[in-house]
Amino acid sequence: MTATAVPVPTAVPGGPSRLRRVGALAGAETRLLLRNRTAVVNSVLSPLLLVALVPLFGAGDAPLGQTLLVSATAFTLVFLTYYNLVVTYVARREALVLQRMRTGELTDGEVLAATAVPTLLVTAVQLAVVAVGVVVLGEWRAPVDPVLPVLAVLLGAVLMAVLATLSSVWTRTPESAQVTTLPVVLGATALSGVFFPLVALPEALATGARLLPLTPVVELVQLGLTGRTWDGEAVAGAELWWAALVPLAVAAAWVVLAGVASLRWFRWAPKR
Repeated sequence: MTATAVPVPTAVPGGPSRLRRVGALAGAETRLLLRNRTAVVNSVLSPLLLVALVPLFGAGDAPLGQTLLVSATAFTLVFLTYYNLVVTYVARREALVLQRMRTGELTDGEVLAATAVPTLLVTAVQLAVVAVGVVVLGEWRAPVDPVLPVLAVLLGAVLMAVLATLSSVWTRTPESAQVTTLPVVLGATALSGVFFPLVALPEALATGARLLPLTPVVELVQLGLTGRTWDGEAVAGAELWWAALVPLAVAAAWVVLAGVASLRWFRWAPKR
């Protein structure tokens, strides 16, 4: 992502609605993203390449299609949603775009939300492409509970967006995001349960891994698609949603904690 200036939506007589204000800025951000072909290609290809490597680790007891969908969710949320938004927020801040946006009618929340819209749209499209690919390969299996994976993706997208705003606090330049995002990009991903089941870890380490930000999202998607908990137990119906309570609570806690920290420390202008 380059620190290209974003045109600030001008005021409209009578005052534009919140949706129109966010839509105007989101449209400007989307046009900038589409003009940056390198960013688009990297955003799309990186997660897809990682998903393609998943079969090399073995799909375990789960069908290949479900394994690919779980992996695609994890990699897309981290490498596309989270990383891209960290770079975008930092680039906009260093170019003084965020500061200029606050002088208009846009609220702070609207600025951050509109800036995230293009990345979130690409996230949704990429996950849809993977799902279609699974169908084409003949690996599609009906999910045990279709609501839970959708809820997990939505919650995961919000979580990654909030984590991105927080990570931008200690990221001085877009280039330095390659280093500052490593705890989530490498640490949280490695211990999320995508590459190996958490039951293979010592009990204390597995418990700690379940408290990392990406793990509950992976658990929820896997639970909804396969009906299996993080330790391999088969559940359905009320038992499935009962098993979902812990990862839902962990993910929600991360959203709240990261949101509160972002409200406290998020920087709208570069340090001078």
